[in-house]
Amino acid sequence: MRLLELSPTLVLVLNFGLWPVIHFVAGYLAARRPRSFFQPGRGLYRLLKFENSERIYERLGVRVWKDWLPDFGDFFKPGFPKKKLKARSREYLEIFYVETCRAEFAHWLTMAGAPVFLLWNEWWVELIMVGYALAVNLPCIIVQRYNRARLARLLEKD
Repeated sequence: MRLLELSPTLVLVLNFGLWPVIHFVAGYLAARRPRSFFQPGRGLYRLLKFENSERIYERLGVRVWKDWLPDFGDFFKPGFPKKKLKARSREYLEIFYVETCRAEFAHWLTMAGAPVFLLWNEWWVELIMVGYALAVNLPCIIVQRYNRARLARLLEKD
């Protein structure tokens, strides 16, 4: 049930134009959080037991498709690109590890914006919006968790 009656043109503009704004704002808010805000071993960022073996990620074929996803990790300054591992020092790996949490946070935050579309859309359009949010953000979250599991293994060896 929509709460606002808007013109069809405005609904189209909002439905297509608001998502980039939500992505941008979520990325900006995530970039502004200090690294200390993200604690990899706790809460949402804690790896689950089945993730440690990485078997789940192998079954999902993450290694095959992860490079197809865009990396906007350095879009906001200071930023941290996560497309490729650029060093193997413990300090770099620890920063990368925390930055996977920042990226995951940004994608969860983006998905949290989906309900706003209920204000002017019918329920079935909202389902499409939620489908979009899941299709665009879940693969990115999966890759961040995959990277975190691999980084955890590297950090344990060191």
